[in-house]
Amino acid sequence: MRIAFDVSPLSHERTGVNNYIRGSLAGLAAAAQAAGDEVVAFAPTSPEGRRVIPEALEGIPVELRLVTLYGAHGWRTTWSRLGWPPAERWLGPFDVLHFTDWMYPPQRAGLRATTIHDLVPLHFPRWVTRRTRAMHSRKYRNAARTCDVLFANSAFTADDTAATLEVPRERIVVAHPGIGEEFVAVGPAADLGAPYLLTVATLEPRKNLGVLVEALTLLGDMGLRLAVVGGEGWGEQPALDRAGVIRLGRVDDAELARLYRGASAVVYPSRFEGFGMPITEAMASGAPVVASSHPSLDEACGPAALRADPESPEAWVVAIGEALSRTEELTALGFRHAATFSWARTGERFLEGYKQFA
Repeated sequence: MRIAFDVSPLSHERTGVNNYIRGSLAGLAAAAQAAGDEVVAFAPTSPEGRRVIPEALEGIPVELRLVTLYGAHGWRTTWSRLGWPPAERWLGPFDVLHFTDWMYPPQRAGLRATTIHDLVPLHFPRWVTRRTRAMHSRKYRNAARTCDVLFANSAFTADDTAATLEVPRERIVVAHPGIGEEFVAVGPAADLGAPYLLTVATLEPRKNLGVLVEALTLLGDMGLRLAVVGGEGWGEQPALDRAGVIRLGRVDDAELARLYRGASAVVYPSRFEGFGMPITEAMASGAPVVASSHPSLDEACGPAALRADPESPEAWVVAIGEALSRTEELTALGFRHAATFSWARTGERFLEGYKQFA
C-alpha cells in the first residue's frame, strides 16, 4: 500500500496532539516498512513549517512532500471546503489518505481515514477558541460523512465519537498513544531547590490549573512547590504568579523527563481529555500520579494513579497526601501500566485498520 499521511500540524509547537501525530507516524512507518508498504508524509504549510516539519520528522523513514504557501491556513481551509483539486494531483496515486486535525483534503480514490483526539469543541465550545471550534467542527462533520475508518486515541473517545457523530462503532479503531523513548526512570532528575508537584498542560480553562493553586494553599506548611510546564494558551488563567508556583513554559522531552523524575508527584487535574499522555509519560519516568477522576482519563490512569474530583481542592489535598505516602507502591504500579503502551503498537493499529477496511 501507498499511504499518504497529513503532518500539517507539526509546523506548530509540540502539544499532545502533535506528539501523537509524530509518534503514531513513527510507529506506522516502521510497521509499513516491515510489511513492504510506503508512507508519504505531506503538508501544505507556511515557510516556517517548511523548516520545522523536517526537523520534527528526522529519523522517521517516510517520503516527505511539502508545499510552501503564504497564508497556509486559508489555503488548507479553502481546499477542504472547495473539495478540489483531489490530493492525487499533488501526491500521485495512493491507497490510503489519512488526514489529521487542520484540514480534510479531497481525494479521487483510495481508503479515507482520520484521527479523532477528542470532541471538546462540540461538547464544551467555551473551552476552545472560535477558530478551533469552527475548524474542528467542519472536520468532524466531514469525517463522519466520508471516512471509511476513524482512529481514536482511547475507547472513551471512540465511544463518544460513535454516539456524538453517529458513526457506527465498528468503523472506529482505538489506537492508544505510545510513550517517547526519553521517558524512562533511569537518568538525571531535576532539582528545583525544594520538593515539587509537577503539572504539564497548555494554559487554558479545560486544563483546570486553578484547583492546584487552591490545593497548594491548603497544603500550607508542607514545603511543596508547584512546577507548571506548558505553553501559553488562552482564556482566563489561574493565579499562577504567586509564591510557591514555578512557571517553566515549554520544555523539550529530555528536560520534561528530568522534571518527571524529580517530582514528588505529577498532578493532572484536566476536566476532559481524549487520553491524557502526560499521565503515562510520568509513570514511565517513575513518578507517582494523581489525576482527575473524569472518565476520559480512565485508560491513561489504569490501576496506577490516584484520582481526585477536578472541582474539589480539598480532594486534591487528600489525594496528594496519599500519593506522597505511597510513592514506592504507585511507582511500581505505574511502571507496569506504562509498559502496555508503545508507538510501535499505535502504528500497527493504524496499518491493521487500513487493511481491515480497504
